[in-house]
Amino acid sequence: MKQREPDPADRPDDEPMRLRHSGPWLDATAPDGDVVISSRVRLARNLSGFPFPRRASDPQRHEVIEAVRRADWPEALAPGLIWVGLRDSSAHERDLLVERHLISRQLAQSESPSAVAVSTDESLSVMVNEEDHLRIQVLLPGFRLSEAFGRVLDLESHLQDSLDLAFSPRWGFLTACPTNVGCGIRISVMLHLPALRITNEIERVRRAAKDLHLAVRGFYGEGSESAGDFYQVSNQVTLGVSEEELLEEFSARIVPDVIAYEREARRLLAERSPVLLEDRIHRALGILRSARMLGLEESMKLLSRLRMGTCIGRIDAVPLEMVNRLFLMVQPAHLRTVAGFELDDDQLREARATMVRKTLGG
Repeated sequence: MKQREPDPADRPDDEPMRLRHSGPWLDATAPDGDVVISSRVRLARNLSGFPFPRRASDPQRHEVIEAVRRADWPEALAPGLIWVGLRDSSAHERDLLVERHLISRQLAQSESPSAVAVSTDESLSVMVNEEDHLRIQVLLPGFRLSEAFGRVLDLESHLQDSLDLAFSPRWGFLTACPTNVGCGIRISVMLHLPALRITNEIERVRRAAKDLHLAVRGFYGEGSESAGDFYQVSNQVTLGVSEEELLEEFSARIVPDVIAYEREARRLLAERSPVLLEDRIHRALGILRSARMLGLEESMKLLSRLRMGTCIGRIDAVPLEMVNRLFLMVQPAHLRTVAGFELDDDQLREARATMVRKTLGG
């Protein structure tokens, strides 16, 4: 029987993947962190001389991984970079990376040679052989788009000395999907918008986003639904605009407008329906502190209400950082990691309720 080639992303000198206790995007002290959970800037790039990943052979995909690994990754921009070969990683390990927003579900489900590199602080991840050869992502807590933007472009500028990136003078950076051709950049923010959903204003946000050629997606991006009233807003147009123009539009107009809209909705809820608002918040806290079984969707909904209560000063006993961390820890792969073994659906619901109850002092 023919043996599969070893994945060049798996080398003896690789360190084991060590994930932080909480993702960097959960920092409660981040700028505008009451509404903006995280800022992300992602570049789609491809190597000249290779087919796009979906058309590449396994040996060609291996060559791409090797070329990317050999590139010069400066410690100042990519601290403690750890490479992980995904084809030989377990489904559980891949799920952990998805839940921490370090790889896409598409890459997690791929059976072809692929890899990811993650910095020590998890603010940088580099997906290799997803839809494009390279997806370079900088993810920072709160409203820090300019910082993420500068870091990812500095890294790309450095990498161009050691990687031959596919570029057309007419079309810009060449990508597998036409929607990324041009500057090949995705600028996005993860927003917590509970008041806009409660007041049924979230559809107005969606319509406005469509008019501005923006995408509004769920908690895990493309193809996912909103959970916990989290929404990812990102640009859809990359051709004919510069990276700087996109950043200016997001930083000076789009994100500040949505932040103001959500804060005003929270203020009106507190002013016009104070008892109803208090009931929603404290009922959520009561259930979270006493439930013996919790499904993922239910826990995300209740935690969303608790988070809003914490942000507007209706809950003092629960720190915002604790609530933020719970959004991550209630995810299935994280619960299985804590348990140390596989859990069926009922065991997951019980483990989730126990973890939340103990965390919140129930």
